[in-house]
Amino acid sequence: MKNQLQRYGVWKVADTWTPVLAKELETLGFGALWIGGSKDSELHVVEQLLQATENIVIATGIINVWSTDADIVGPAFHRIEQRFPGRFLLGIGAGHRESNQSVYDKPYTAVKHYLDRLDAGDVPSDRRVLAALGPDMVRLSGRRSLGAHPYLTIPEHTKKARDLLGPLPLLAPEQKVVLGSDPSITRAVGRAFVDDPYLQRVNYRNNLLSLGYSEDEMINGGSDRLIDDLVLQGTAARVAERLEGGHHAAGADHVAIQLLADGAPTVESYRELAQALGLRRAR
Repeated sequence: MKNQLQRYGVWKVADTWTPVLAKELETLGFGALWIGGSKDSELHVVEQLLQATENIVIATGIINVWSTDADIVGPAFHRIEQRFPGRFLLGIGAGHRESNQSVYDKPYTAVKHYLDRLDAGDVPSDRRVLAALGPDMVRLSGRRSLGAHPYLTIPEHTKKARDLLGPLPLLAPEQKVVLGSDPSITRAVGRAFVDDPYLQRVNYRNNLLSLGYSEDEMINGGSDRLIDDLVLQGTAARVAERLEGGHHAAGADHVAIQLLADGAPTVESYRELAQALGLRRAR
């Protein structure tokens, strides 16, 4: 499945996906569609997007171990696999302490237990991927799944993750992108998405601190340097250059692009980016 993902995919929050958009993005040549923040143990959105497309991989990015039931997810995986063999990648993660105060224990332990239950349900390890920021979770992703799907990171993190994983496991970071020629506008769009909620989340803040950013750079919406590092901005051609010279040069196999805009990103903006990336249109 690692090669099926190809070099680029599209990441969108679960409730913003439509079958029509999924089909269009497949036609444009993207290799995978990532469903962010899925809380549905039955994986209905996954099934809808698979039904609407022909060959593209559909991945969850991610289902939360606190808000989904592994004993339901397992049978749902097999139901989907029977209908659409070899096209679904199950992304799993522990979410945020702030969102799960009543149940939150240790993310690492919770994810291990969730994987144990998926193992008991015969969900293959090479058909799942883990949200991973810290080194322990990155290592776990290499041992117990196809690999790692880090969120809100920079190429320096990708380099560290690749060193921890070794050459074989999948490394598929998410990357935010804003297309436009006016930095004041693109930065404002990026800042709005990054500041709330991510700069308020302990796990992301700790990861950014480990990458050399200061506490001062994470207040008041984030420093310009931080926002510009976390959100690629500019023309489609410039963004394509930075994607190739950034995460891919640092060791990523696949980059899940989250296109941001003041409003919903247009199909034309995805088309422009696909062309700049040199993606081959599906027939």
